Amino acid sequence: MPRLIEGERVPIWVWARRIDAATERQLRRLASMPWVVGHVAAMADAHVSEGIAVGSVFATEHTVVPAALGGDLGCGMAAVPLGIDAASLDRPALERLLVRLASAIPVGDASHRGRGVPVDDALLAAPLSTHTLEHTRERLAGRHLGTLGGGNHFLELDRDTSGRLWVMVHSGSRGLGAAIAHHHQRVAGAGPAELVGLDVRTAAGAAYVEDVAWALTFARKNRDVMLARAVEVLAEEAGATPLWDERVDVHHNFVAPEVHGGQPLWVHRKGATSAREGELGLIPGSMGTASYVVRGKGASASLASCSHGAGRVYSRGEARRQLDTRGLARAMRQVVYDEARAAALVEEAPAAYRDIREVLEDQEGLVEPVWRLEPRLVLKG
Repeated sequence: MPRLIEGERVPIWVWARRIDAATERQLRRLASMPWVVGHVAAMADAHVSEGIAVGSVFATEHTVVPAALGGDLGCGMAAVPLGIDAASLDRPALERLLVRLASAIPVGDASHRGRGVPVDDALLAAPLSTHTLEHTRERLAGRHLGTLGGGNHFLELDRDTSGRLWVMVHSGSRGLGAAIAHHHQRVAGAGPAELVGLDVRTAAGAAYVEDVAWALTFARKNRDVMLARAVEVLAEEAGATPLWDERVDVHHNFVAPEVHGGQPLWVHRKGATSAREGELGLIPGSMGTASYVVRGKGASASLASCSHGAGRVYSRGEARRQLDTRGLARAMRQVVYDEARAAALVEEAPAAYRDIREVLEDQEGLVEPVWRLEPRLVLKG
């Protein structure tokens, strides 16, 4: 059950069993805004971030808030099971796969060279709100499509509870989503941490909604391309075939028009996933712990939402100060990863994140687990 924090204007419902003072301040600030309708919902992985806390969900009547969604519009998760037994891949096979996957999919700051990969004509032809954004798209779309990015983005091979192998990817709209986000924050007259809204009934608000919709489409296509490339590698190396009809794909940085309590609203999710009744979602743990395919319960108090992951307990800077490569190696002893990058990966160590089992317990009223996915191989951004 969530706990209640009395906000200045509207209440805050919190599913996390503990949040720090900085996160609570961000939630209280959000709950004081004049455009928030009903309440603010803080998911089980809520933690402090730029603008508003990760794990924040809120609704408005006519307002969209660019700074509330962050720069990686449409960031999300996608996963597909493969027709192969995970146990058929021993450690040497996984190590070969890591090398091939890292060659097939640019990670971190890397992008495709030159004009990049082919991009669907429909993606390139859809209008954006300014010529500058369209020129940015022309320059970056082919270079960024099918690239992972950095930070907590990843591609994994996982084993489910029946022994099947899955491939899972976490990424978003890359530089194009960031360009769209920054443009509309400027239109709103807002800095990165300023919560200024745009009315969807105005030209500026309508333009933001359309540009975000394009960014979400690009983010999903980006995950599509990476899944397809990973599947090609797995087919060549291990004879794996994807079971596309069981594919799951969800955004967790987005705004969408939805109806709640009979009222049409604009629901903002920053680091949170839609969890309508019966809807499948993905909740990752950390690079060394389990992730879950879940089924939503459509809980009205959370605006039919759930957490997007385990949630950080250490910021990246704190993780670098508190954790070391020896601890990372111990935590990752059953998982193949790029050990040469261990010093950089410490900030993504399992100890930097909450216990995924605790996070699931805190939101048992929002989702139910369907598949537990144990990591076998992790390619980090």
